[in-house]
Amino acid sequence: MKPDLETTDRVSTRRSKKKRILWFVLVPLFLVIIGGGSYFFHIYNKAQAVADGAFSQLGRGDKSDKREKAVKPMTDNISILIMGVDESDTRAKEYGKAIRTDALLLATINKNDKSVKLLSIPRDSRVYIPSEKKEDKITHAHVFGGVDSTINTVERFLDVPVDYYVKFNFKSFIKIVDSLGGIDVDVPVTFTEQDSKDQPGAVHLEKGRQHLNGEQALALARTRHIDTDYMRGQRQQLVLEAIAKKALSVNSIDKLGGLLDAVDNDIKTNLTFDDMMAITKNTMDSGLKMDKLQVKGKDEYIDGVYYYIPDEKNVQSISEELQNHLGVTGKSDHKKL
Repeated sequence: MKPDLETTDRVSTRRSKKKRILWFVLVPLFLVIIGGGSYFFHIYNKAQAVADGAFSQLGRGDKSDKREKAVKPMTDNISILIMGVDESDTRAKEYGKAIRTDALLLATINKNDKSVKLLSIPRDSRVYIPSEKKEDKITHAHVFGGVDSTINTVERFLDVPVDYYVKFNFKSFIKIVDSLGGIDVDVPVTFTEQDSKDQPGAVHLEKGRQHLNGEQALALARTRHIDTDYMRGQRQQLVLEAIAKKALSVNSIDKLGGLLDAVDNDIKTNLTFDDMMAITKNTMDSGLKMDKLQVKGKDEYIDGVYYYIPDEKNVQSISEELQNHLGVTGKSDHKKL
């Protein structure tokens, strides 16, 4: 028996409605998926563009003078010199291009146990600066010869190869912290400090664990008149560790986009985009295992000028520890162990 025309029309109408409902659901879902994929693609391309813009090769090339050959993340143990410079629009008017390193930290990364050793070097450490052939504050190495001079000075001081560097200024530091939504730090001491525009007393923090914005985090890392250069190094390590942990835990694509905006134009490094991806993957897969080290020493005035005099035995001990972590010998060419 053949279905009548009315029954056929009803069935056809129901199917048509189902199709319309199905398309009503699937089309927006498809657009969201495509849009999300496009945004991820946009973020990836943006990250690559930012990395390409930040890339700045060293005068020596891609190989440390203390290496037999150039090294790469994931396939080798590497070291990265982190330089925070006192560059700002306000200071440029007063000091011009005489830019000092306000923070100087050396990170060594061991690919096998996926660990990081983070060494803080006090900015007023009296060391030999090869480009000037004299002893001076390590912070002045950048004034004399920029990044290359600073790296040469650190390599001579610690007798370890410096493979890579990352240099940032006040502006980028603040933007990075703010783009992450701030960081949580156990502030070790109550203090009042100037802000990034050198306005005195602009930032006040009480002792204790709290949430810091970019200006507050910078003030904590910079303040140096409340105790010693040694203690200042500890504060810088606290801040840097908090930033690293927050950055590695970013699970929001929007925050990642903001972080890329923050570092754009104000950071310089000889790490390529692929290098950065390799380091991030290696660190994120394992979690952040960080061992913090500091150069011990004493305060001393020489000809009326304040210096931090590093303890030679402590420096030798740190040198050997970092050499072991990198898997190199203490020879001049630093062959692998």
